[in-house]
Amino acid sequence: MKKLSARRRHPLAALVVLLLALAATGGLYAAFAPAGTAKADETAQSLAIEEGKKLYSVGCASCHGTGGQGTSDGPSLVGVGSAAVDFQVGTGRMPAQQPGAQVPKKKVIYSQADIDQLAAYVASLGAGPITPKAAQYSPDGADIARGGDLFRSNCAQCHNFTGEGGALTHGKYAPSLEGVSPKHLYEAMQTGPQNMPSFPDTTMPEKEKKDIIAYVQAVNSDKTNNPGGLKLGGLGPVSEGLFGWIFGLGGLIAVAIWVAAHTAKAKKS
Repeated sequence: MKKLSARRRHPLAALVVLLLALAATGGLYAAFAPAGTAKADETAQSLAIEEGKKLYSVGCASCHGTGGQGTSDGPSLVGVGSAAVDFQVGTGRMPAQQPGAQVPKKKVIYSQADIDQLAAYVASLGAGPITPKAAQYSPDGADIARGGDLFRSNCAQCHNFTGEGGALTHGKYAPSLEGVSPKHLYEAMQTGPQNMPSFPDTTMPEKEKKDIIAYVQAVNSDKTNNPGGLKLGGLGPVSEGLFGWIFGLGGLIAVAIWVAAHTAKAKKS
């Protein structure tokens, strides 16, 4: 007998089998889900920008211009990025209370959700530094000693070697870093607010920023021992010398006057 020849399969049979397998395992959904997820993310971002624009019009446009182009009362926000907004508004520096040599830190008036929306709108005006993720600024696993070296090389000239802050010229100053959150420390290095220079990743890599954050937190922690005793604000030898002159020498003068007075009384008696 002649063998029956194998029945030829339809060219689309393999595709049908693959689709059935994907449907059975949920793979068909996974294959098409990313497009839907991306669409949802895009919609959420558009809504954030729209809400941020409303907040901007009320609280920022009077100084920075209706389109963020800047005015005589405030600089342009085109290209500053979401990180700058998160830092300035998240520390209460913006909206500014009044013009001056430097805008001080004050009570935050916006919720974090509002800040995120403002940041989304400003970021839409032009590319700039992006608000960092927690993994970028977390000091976990950082090298504190290396951070101290980097801080003394790049930051201590203005902020003092322990981050206590210091005076600059024409009424400006470097603020104290005590109590500043790791996120805002990272954003300050990213964006260079006010008188501070910026340190992008091309100049100071993410790892070095984390090391500096770990050092600042360590030296300002209540758990850190100070072998020198009372640090007198951590302002260095000037404050220590002033303390010595005023209290040390002043105390010696007071003792000398007391001794002289009692010696004179003893002679009279």
